[in-house]
Amino acid sequence: MHSFKPSVRRRVVVTGLGAVTPLGLNATDTWAGLAAGRSGIGPLTRFDATGCTAQISGEVKGFEPTRPLTTPLHPRGPDGEPLTAVFSPKDAKKFGRFTHLGAAAAVEAYADSGLDANRASIRPERMGVTLGVGMGGLPEVEAMHDTFKAGGFRKISPFYIIQVAPNLLAGQVSLLLDFRGPNMSVSSACATSGHALGEAAAAIARGDVEVMIAGGTEAATTPLVVGAFAQMRALSTRNDAPEKASRPYDKDRDGFVLSEGAVVFVLEEYEHAVKRGARIYAELRGYGASADAYHLSSLAPGAEGSQRSMLAALASAELPASAIDYVSAHATSTPGGDGEESIAIATVFAENRATLHVSGVKSMTGHLLGGAGAMGAFAAVKAIQEGLVPPTINLDNLDPAIAELGINVTPNVAVKKTVRAALANSFGFGGTNCSLVFTAV
Repeated sequence: MHSFKPSVRRRVVVTGLGAVTPLGLNATDTWAGLAAGRSGIGPLTRFDATGCTAQISGEVKGFEPTRPLTTPLHPRGPDGEPLTAVFSPKDAKKFGRFTHLGAAAAVEAYADSGLDANRASIRPERMGVTLGVGMGGLPEVEAMHDTFKAGGFRKISPFYIIQVAPNLLAGQVSLLLDFRGPNMSVSSACATSGHALGEAAAAIARGDVEVMIAGGTEAATTPLVVGAFAQMRALSTRNDAPEKASRPYDKDRDGFVLSEGAVVFVLEEYEHAVKRGARIYAELRGYGASADAYHLSSLAPGAEGSQRSMLAALASAELPASAIDYVSAHATSTPGGDGEESIAIATVFAENRATLHVSGVKSMTGHLLGGAGAMGAFAAVKAIQEGLVPPTINLDNLDPAIAELGINVTPNVAVKKTVRAALANSFGFGGTNCSLVFTAV
């Protein structure tokens, strides 16, 4: 078990949110979709999926990386060159789609935080970036391979490495926003952006920086990736009703839905945020990480490793399990994974099972892979801010084995509830687990 407990621990709060998801091109619209129980899943349009058993996806629709910002930003101060768009048309061609989505969410989070108005008083060396991607620039890998096979070495783009390297998102965001502190990329499958948030918070807590941009992204809806997951029989084949395909906890669930998108947070040291009058969404109070050491693609029985990550996060937060009002579950809609995670949740929260709410927002967004951890954390933070637990949609017939556990998985309709503390889970291939605890401030 791993949790952050530096010798001198500073408080870490969320002061900015950004999102580009199948539910909307910003954080406001994404939350509105979650609160309304709306599905962002539809037929695959990014390529011809004829012949593949899975032909549905959660795609980001209508996104333009070169769209002008509503209000120009001045990350280098009033005398510096203003940032008027995340990418110019020329620069957009240099980067992969995962960077387009991630950078847009990061710039939105930065604008939302209000930091731009305070840049003259913040040293750029005290602000860092930890952004992750689970699989990287695979659309660009596949496309460039086809180009190379058809035209040879001279047809390879000089920007190819920039398009596909996982850390180029963090690098580009630091360049755009003049963040000169720690700059790194995390890649731990579907726990990627959960770990990015936890490690960024740890950097603030131990005094390395005052501000971190953290989260994750993914844009891996390609023939090879979809085909590979389909061959693993991991994907839903409910192609005739895409909006019904992602159905965590339902007895008829048949796999997850691959999606794309990005969710990014601004994390900040509490006193620093208060001093500048920032709006605070919630406190990131606990972080736990663990490994199953059991199987590369299946949870350990009873999600034993997941239990340890949740317990570590609670210990880090110095909170009992009974303090948690809501669990934003990993809940991918796979036959095995949902059941094992549910056992872990029922075990860890045995004392407050009757009052706890649990939900799986992948029922609406699909699985963002590298962006999934931050997506789940986003739901937890907004539940605290709004007093509303987003639902698990498409829950027509609760799996009897899950029903026996006695946990409330918030079927189909959001629930109004005061959420003082929430825990968000994200687990990934390789047996990697992450849990985050957020609390009201």
